[in-house]
Amino acid sequence: MQTGENTKHDAFILINTDGACSGNPGPGGWAAVLRKYEQGVERKVKRISGADPQTTNNRMEMNAAIAGLEAIKNNAHGRLIVIRSDSQLLIKGMTTWLANWKRNSWRKSDKRPVENQDLWMQLDALAEGKNLRWEWTKGHNGDAYNEEADRLASQAMRTALI
Repeated sequence: MQTGENTKHDAFILINTDGACSGNPGPGGWAAVLRKYEQGVERKVKRISGADPQTTNNRMEMNAAIAGLEAIKNNAHGRLIVIRSDSQLLIKGMTTWLANWKRNSWRKSDKRPVENQDLWMQLDALAEGKNLRWEWTKGHNGDAYNEEADRLASQAMRTALI
C-alpha cells in the first residue's frame, strides 16, 4: 500500500520504522513515524525516536517496530496497522520465521539460538490479536516516509554518540 493508493481500508495506521547504528555493535538510534488515515486522508502524524549507547543495527530496527506498536494507544475498531521497514530481517522474522522459531523452542533451522530473542518475543506479544501487515520497502529509494524515519533514527543515533 503506497500513500495515495486506493485501499479497501477506510481507516488504517501506517508505521514507517528504521534503525541506525555507528559500528555494529556501537551507538544506535531508532525511529517510528506513525500516520493515521481515515477515509483515505491523513489525520494525525506522530514521530518517536530513541537511542542506545551500545547496540546493534538489528536491535534498533526491532526497537523501532516495538515502539511504533506501543505508541498506538487506541485502536478499538481494530483498524489495519501497516508496518513498513527497509529491514528484511524484521519483515521476514515477523512474517516467515517467527512461527518456526517458536515451534522449535527459539532455535533456528541450524539449531542455534535465535539472536535478539527478547525483542522477537516482545514483538510477538505486541502483534498478538492485531490486524497487522508487515511490508518491506527498499531503503534510500525515494520512499519519503522511509527517508523520514531514517533521518530521525540517524539523529537519535548521533545523540548516543555524545
